[in-house]
Amino acid sequence: MFVPFGALDFLDRATAVYGDRVGIVDEPDQPAEPWQGLTYRRVGELARAQAAGLDALGVPHGARVAVVSHNSARLLTSFFGVSGHGRVLVPVNFRLSPDEVSYIVAQSGASVLLVDPELEDRLSEVACKHRFTLGAQADAELYRFDTEPEPWEHDENATATINFTSGTTARPKGVQITHRNIWVNALTFALHAGVTDRDVYLHTLPMFHANGWGMPFAMSGMGARQIVLRKVDGTEILRRVAEHGVTVMCAAPAVVNAVLAAARSWDGEIPGRDRVRIIVAGAPPPTKTVEQVESELGWEFIQIYGLTETSPLLTINRTRAEWDGLTSQQRAEKLVQAGAPALGVTLRTSDEGEVLARSNVILEGYWEQPEESAKALEDGWFHTGDGGSIGADGHLTISDRKKDVIITGGENVSSIEVEDVLFSHPAVAEVAVIGVPDEKWGETIKALVVLASGAHATEEELIRHCKDHLAGFKAPTSVEFRAELARTATGKLQKYKLRGPYWEGRERGVN
Repeated sequence: MFVPFGALDFLDRATAVYGDRVGIVDEPDQPAEPWQGLTYRRVGELARAQAAGLDALGVPHGARVAVVSHNSARLLTSFFGVSGHGRVLVPVNFRLSPDEVSYIVAQSGASVLLVDPELEDRLSEVACKHRFTLGAQADAELYRFDTEPEPWEHDENATATINFTSGTTARPKGVQITHRNIWVNALTFALHAGVTDRDVYLHTLPMFHANGWGMPFAMSGMGARQIVLRKVDGTEILRRVAEHGVTVMCAAPAVVNAVLAAARSWDGEIPGRDRVRIIVAGAPPPTKTVEQVESELGWEFIQIYGLTETSPLLTINRTRAEWDGLTSQQRAEKLVQAGAPALGVTLRTSDEGEVLARSNVILEGYWEQPEESAKALEDGWFHTGDGGSIGADGHLTISDRKKDVIITGGENVSSIEVEDVLFSHPAVAEVAVIGVPDEKWGETIKALVVLASGAHATEEELIRHCKDHLAGFKAPTSVEFRAELARTATGKLQKYKLRGPYWEGRERGVN
């Protein structure tokens, strides 16, 4: 028997088995009236009503619905109301500039745009056929409770979401994640993380980021309670852990550092000791940070590795029985590795040292970019763009990044995109943008600039120029002026040489 996977399967189980359980606790300080204390049965009703509303708008199955929002119950429900009922959700990074959001809406062909009230003024010029500001008025216009949505026959190979990510090109690429990708990622992630219906999950991770790593699906399917956090703050995370009995969360290393800093001034016992597991990716933090999670917080540290293109889980590194006798420092030294392949994932390295992967979580392709898709999936393997090695124990260690991508605070930044903006400044003759190590963000962005003859510009001026044209997190945090930049005989920038001095003495060329 063959029954196709569908994103709605996770909510269908939650409504059938845990219908009366409060499944989603919304952020209480949403600019739109929060949807507090939603039972899973109510989430199911809202998802069907949203799908029926899209039917009434004339939005067909397969059409794209873009959402630009901070974490919210409305965004979480849309994974089921949109993707679960046959449309394609396009969750957009709320930190992007208006021009960047406009490009994504146009490139994806979205016919519906939902915007967080806090972003409405900044994104007022972003055009779309049907546009709503999230809140009570949009609820009344978009959600139809008086009729059932038109049936959609599950197609597990259909695109469920398009997640735009920075890569080797100046413009972001739309990663097509299928229902099958979502299903397999959620299942294996929940299995490896040991998710049960006793868990309480805190959404510290932005839901737009690789669909919140698939946690909205995994946690719903297992009946876990989900606590929505709108904006990351270390002290607030600890408060939510204490208030709601949080047991699991996902985070970039910068969030880990924020929690550790808050814990040092926390009054009383640190909440969640011997209960919370924190799943970290984006960049492996220093060994010292891993050790502090165990010793200062009393939380379990779990490392994963993956990409938006892999839904995202490729490897997982979790403490095991054989390590119980080790000191916390010894365990930390093992946990900074990317880890062993997740169930169903096969890894190898190319002759050039690039990490290649095969799995059911690999993207369908890049939206309307067949050449980029063919390049990424050449020879039936996904080319990660990361350099690494696989040990005798099967554990992966990432050592370098082949793509021109900088990962800062868990966000991908295309160095080419930043270089293009800097080149548009009249004083800039040459520029190379690189990632350099940073204690807080893992990596931070540095611009190496050669000024045009007779021209003058300050560091502050060039950084401001970038912020005027890009999302703030993509702007360099420092600018270094050079007389020349290292190039090959054919004129190509040698970024590994430019990065080298900043990473000297470190095992990896990325952080």
